[in-house]
Amino acid sequence: MSELSITTTQNVTINFSAASVGHRMLGYILDLLVKAAYVVVIWGIFFYYLGINQRMTGLDNWSYYAIIILVYSPVIFYSLIFESILEGQTIGKRLLQMKVVKIDGYQASFGDYLMRWLFRIIDVNLSSGVIGLIAMITSSKTQRLGDMTAGTAVISLKNDININHTILEEVDTAYVPTYPLVIKLSDNDARIIKETFNVAVAKRDYATLIKLRNKIEEVTGVKNISGNDTDFIRTILKDYSFYTQNM
Repeated sequence: MSELSITTTQNVTINFSAASVGHRMLGYILDLLVKAAYVVVIWGIFFYYLGINQRMTGLDNWSYYAIIILVYSPVIFYSLIFESILEGQTIGKRLLQMKVVKIDGYQASFGDYLMRWLFRIIDVNLSSGVIGLIAMITSSKTQRLGDMTAGTAVISLKNDININHTILEEVDTAYVPTYPLVIKLSDNDARIIKETFNVAVAKRDYATLIKLRNKIEEVTGVKNISGNDTDFIRTILKDYSFYTQNM
């Protein structure tokens, strides 16, 4: 499994394991089974049980195929829908603990998922998956063409890590959060904050701590009431962990 290094905007390098070609293919197969199950259920309900197919016999071709496309649109837009809703995961990716991320350290956007979906036509549909497979095998980050174009990669979430390497901080049930607006942060934001904070504290880089505090205040709208940047950022991380673990 190849290593994927992501350098954030704060010049912090975070190492992930890129999902292997085998895992990505298995995820694709699982997603294919989900789509096949949908088709079977829809066919059984609408076309067999309700007899919709017979009722459409009088329609012109344009109307007939428009209805067919509408009914099967969840299959057509499957990856785009699920990756957008589940923040980079389809059902297959979630079962295998994989996720789509931006290689610049940010959370992938809808536009990125759309680009990946459009390039599936080349990577998978037109070539029966051959082009996508070749691209992943030859890419150092196991990227298919859609990933390269969107600037994304699929990572494995199965890394053996402890709480010190994650975005989570240890908080007990009696903990009282200070800054409720930390929920404006995403998981990716919190990870970047923690990685940057740990490096800055270790190097006693107070200038970076000030910049990090200013950025947190700008994004969340909270103000540092402690007067100490180190304590403030630690509280932000604990508050984020409290809210995300109890939501």
